[in-house]
Amino acid sequence: MYIALDHEFMSQALTEASKSLYLSNPNPRVGCVVVRDGKALGRGYTQKVGGAHAEVQALADVRANGFHPEGSTIYVTLEPCSHTGRTPPCVNELIAAKPALVIVAMSDPNPLVAGKGLEQLRAAGIEVRCGLLRAEAEALNRGFISRMTRGLPWVRLKIAASLDGKTALADGTSQWITGPLARADGHHWRAQACAILTGVGTVKEDNPTLNVRDVDTERQPWRVIVDSKLETPENSKVFDNLDHSGVILVCGKLDTPEKERCAKVFEARGIDVLALPNANGKVDLPKLFTYLSQEREMNEIHVEAGFKLNGSLIRENCVDELLLYYAPFLMGDGIGMANISPLTALEQRQNWHIFDQAMFGPDMRLRLAKTA
Repeated sequence: MYIALDHEFMSQALTEASKSLYLSNPNPRVGCVVVRDGKALGRGYTQKVGGAHAEVQALADVRANGFHPEGSTIYVTLEPCSHTGRTPPCVNELIAAKPALVIVAMSDPNPLVAGKGLEQLRAAGIEVRCGLLRAEAEALNRGFISRMTRGLPWVRLKIAASLDGKTALADGTSQWITGPLARADGHHWRAQACAILTGVGTVKEDNPTLNVRDVDTERQPWRVIVDSKLETPENSKVFDNLDHSGVILVCGKLDTPEKERCAKVFEARGIDVLALPNANGKVDLPKLFTYLSQEREMNEIHVEAGFKLNGSLIRENCVDELLLYYAPFLMGDGIGMANISPLTALEQRQNWHIFDQAMFGPDMRLRLAKTA
């Protein structure tokens, strides 16, 4: 069905889509290339929320370059939207452009679209093909797909450790286990997330800013702090620059005057306080991720926490991906990756598979997903 040129131009469209990695949340990352006679006439990618989608950008680029799109082949990495959201339907723009052929990498998992965009193109007499480089397009949009199909964000847990799995010395010292290249790569994953999540223990011990510094980005992710007893110090660095990104403090029960006072103080500063208690009065972690997906439209959550919260997230099956950085040394005594109870039988284990690995200077990065 597809020739070498189709693969080439869809690859170019995926390159365009990757330019949306730090930009388009909560919208999917989409790229588009308009082609005639083996030549790209225009290209585009999804802009910040409320801005133009990839198809609209690409068609505008075609016209800015002095061409017209009629009779062209349009390569787009996601099915054009067919509903009115923050912007009008992209499928209308494509139909008006009168291309001869539209090649799509993947259908839209959004129930408001879900094939309707492809149907409208065909009804307008435009030939449509779908499925070229689907896996690559899906990999760019794991979070969006997760939110649309599961009602949950894609949760990525980042850990930096020694070869023997220690994340800090016994006294808690952890700066720095990995080198600058690995740390910069960690900021690449921060930048594409909708929120960076940590626990109150990490805030107290490390006083992190939890922002993106080592890569250029127009958008800072939200910061989410899991704090059952509302003990986060009011002068923590995580509350700096609230005009650049918001903070959500997630606690258990607001069941004492002191907790209610703290909540009011934080809320007066523009910090959101959310009470989501479980049966034990701690934070209900599964409910938190449902909330972040369905109420806050968050696609990807990037976790950088301590071994206690890491263990809770893994035990409660909240983690979709492990992002592990291993530094080439042995620490011996120290703090481990996650506070997980010892297994009494190997059948109790969670199995993960490595789907990506890379080197950053001397440090190795592994990405793992749960084995189905």
